[in-house]
Amino acid sequence: QVQLVESGGGLVQAGGSLTLSCAASGIIGRSSPMGWGRQVPGKQREPVATITSGGSTDYADSVKGRFTISRDNAKSTMYLQMNSLKPEDTAVYYCRLTRLGRNYWGQGTQVTVSS
Repeated sequence: QVQLVESGGGLVQAGGSLTLSCAASGIIGRSSPMGWGRQVPGKQREPVATITSGGSTDYADSVKGRFTISRDNAKSTMYLQMNSLKPEDTAVYYCRLTRLGRNYWGQGTQVTVSS
């Protein structure tokens, strides 16, 4: 079983920065791709960034140049550095791990950006 726990969310002013963390435990597999998604009430969850075990990354167009995803395989932890935050980045951010074709999600952490 896979457990994912996010932390680091909070309230920040527009233009500010936050760093989210995702601690993975259980049978996670060191080669499992991971990523971040976000969701606002009434809308579907959308992908934000993904990272492979080898460090290859991909970003949604809306966050390119502002967000940076990274992972520390030795610590089974993934990060999302968010800079130049905008009010439209306000959402619940979820950590995702894909293993054997199944997606596992954390409980989410709230990010609120005030204008």
